[in-house]
Amino acid sequence: MTTAARRRFVPPPYPYDRLDALRAVADALPGGVVDCSIGTPCDPVPDVVRDAAAGALAASMGYPPSAGSPALRHAAAAWIGRRFDVALDDAQVGVCVGTKEFVTSLPHLLKLRRPDRDTVLYPAVAYPSYEMGAILAGCRAVAVPLDAQWHLDFAAIDEDDAQRALCVWVNEPGNPTSSVAANEWFGALAEWARARGVTVASDECYTEYATEPTTILSGGTDQMLALHSLSKRSNAAGLRVGFYAGDGDLVEYLVETRKHVGLMVPTAMQAAAVAALGDDAHVAQQRARYEERRAVMIDGLAAHGLVHDGGPMSFYLWLRGADGGAAPDGWDIARRLAADAGLLVSPGDLYGAAGAAYARVALVQPAERLQLALERLDAASH
Repeated sequence: MTTAARRRFVPPPYPYDRLDALRAVADALPGGVVDCSIGTPCDPVPDVVRDAAAGALAASMGYPPSAGSPALRHAAAAWIGRRFDVALDDAQVGVCVGTKEFVTSLPHLLKLRRPDRDTVLYPAVAYPSYEMGAILAGCRAVAVPLDAQWHLDFAAIDEDDAQRALCVWVNEPGNPTSSVAANEWFGALAEWARARGVTVASDECYTEYATEPTTILSGGTDQMLALHSLSKRSNAAGLRVGFYAGDGDLVEYLVETRKHVGLMVPTAMQAAAVAALGDDAHVAQQRARYEERRAVMIDGLAAHGLVHDGGPMSFYLWLRGADGGAAPDGWDIARRLAADAGLLVSPGDLYGAAGAAYARVALVQPAERLQLALERLDAASH
């Protein structure tokens, strides 16, 4: 075998494809599967967003600006000011085609900017795309332990890894653990990173479902990059609109580099995003939906020995077995819920080996579907 053949990249199975067998088990129950495995919103796109997209279609004959329209960059900066009380210039914002493409492409672009560094740090229990983005860029992917509150334990980062690091990913509010960091924690992380010349890439796409609006930008933007999405905030995952904001020099570099790749959000979707970011009423309505579902599911699952062991963010539950002895692992939990409740959830090892004892529930199904799953679970227990 040649050296080139040995080094050829073979993509691993997509994490959620591993759930196909459990999906079939859950879907075999009367009423079908209640799919809480992937965080894809099921609630309607707000009228204000839909109407703005439809109204902009007639003006979609030309190429949209890769950086984002002036209106969208302004709307994003204004929303950050309103949500976090952080003032940004419009030029400190760039638009991306949903945030997943940005997460997976950022290490490659940072490596071109800093060829003396080769490492991406990311939480040991996290969205799989942080690690995959590093791998696709040919970087070292180094998992960082979490503390007892599921926050990144940046004090545990080896100094040699820190000196090689292009960036450190953080995700607060956290997927899959529902952790919510305070601004004081963000401030300590920013101080650690600045002392070592490391960019903080802070994925904050669940901020609207946190107990408090906190951000990495609260203590200044130097070396800080915050990432936001309309997918969860506005039930607009299908529009593929997100944005990154923070360090002006870094944003300018990313904007100019990404132009060459042709990464552009369609004109109508940019108009929809302007409308979405300007309206907080639909977000309050959606927040109430998730809080209601969270309360119902926490109580209903606890009655069957499955407890939420994560933080207070309302989009996900992070389940473990309640008994203090030999608790089931995440796949045991997922198999039980699929077979008895028709509820499809994600085993925790999809987010890293450190999550193996847990399972994640995305609260994206309507209340009546969640109630059906709980009723089936009750029936199977008697």
